[in-house]
Amino acid sequence: MSQDIDAALRGWEFKPGEVQARQVQAEDGRQVLQMRMDLGIVQMETEGRPDGTQPQDFPTYFQYLNSEAAKKKRFVLSEDQCQEADREFIQFYHRRICWMALGNFARAVVDADHTLAFMDFVRDHSPNEEYTEAHEQYRGFVLFHRIEAAAALQVQQNRPEVAIDEITGGLEKLQAFFAAHHAEEQMEENPMVQQLRKMEKALREKHGIETTLREQLAQAVANEQYEVAAKLRDALRRRE
Repeated sequence: MSQDIDAALRGWEFKPGEVQARQVQAEDGRQVLQMRMDLGIVQMETEGRPDGTQPQDFPTYFQYLNSEAAKKKRFVLSEDQCQEADREFIQFYHRRICWMALGNFARAVVDADHTLAFMDFVRDHSPNEEYTEAHEQYRGFVLFHRIEAAAALQVQQNRPEVAIDEITGGLEKLQAFFAAHHAEEQMEENPMVQQLRKMEKALREKHGIETTLREQLAQAVANEQYEVAAKLRDALRRRE
């Protein structure tokens, strides 16, 4: 059996600065993701951990670490555990951007949620401040991916108002991130925030949505218009 990847690369030219991904069927019939890189192809599983392994018989290394932490009153990540955690972060990053490039936003949201939960775990069990900050600096980037994917998913499902709510709610989380890093004044200058604002504006203009039901509800509560708020809550329940 030939061990080179010439056939897989044929006709798939590498394009710098662009996420190139495809979903293909492996010889055994399972679906896998492939990402084109400058030196070849990275292949990932679509389920479980992207590399297809089961660390210590757990679906992901994050789940294994959770089980270990549950056994101890105080759990601190070892150097080896930090390295393995970083491997999983990178794997889920690669798969997340592939899902987004392919327009599979539901799967992108799932992988983003895994990373954010893992980041919470690392923050709570980090061996030192340096390791914590090495990961926390990327929280805004992962949040951005999560917000963008969640909004795009709602657009796919023809729910533009919910997409706007995903963006505005996500921007509140990003605001908390910038505030935690003492950079709240710089938030609106950030390219990620500007892209989300642009997406929100386009949705409002295209669909003629001045205020969403959630925004109307928040305004009614702020103005102590409780009867109006009750009707808006009912409307939200019906919509969802």
